[in-house]
Amino acid sequence: MPAKKAGRQQVKRAVRTRGDRTETRSAMAKALRSVESGDVTEAETAVHDALATLDRAVQKGILHKNNVNRRKSRMAAQLNKMKAASA
Repeated sequence: MPAKKAGRQQVKRAVRTRGDRTETRSAMAKALRSVESGDVTEAETAVHDALATLDRAVQKGILHKNNVNRRKSRMAAQLNKMKAASA
């Protein structure tokens, strides 16, 4: 495949995935802020939304499944740690 065509395709892919990557990062940041705030119900909701967003990113091929599994595991551990501290 010519390099010019590959470059054009990469630009198209970058534009197509930019919104999804932004949504994923925003959901992760919101979940982290919620966990740090200490409000259990808000944190559970935010983490649930972030996990769903990460799963969608894997389905769309934006993030690798192992990368997402690691992020989900760490987020769940933080949530469980917060729940244990508040109980």
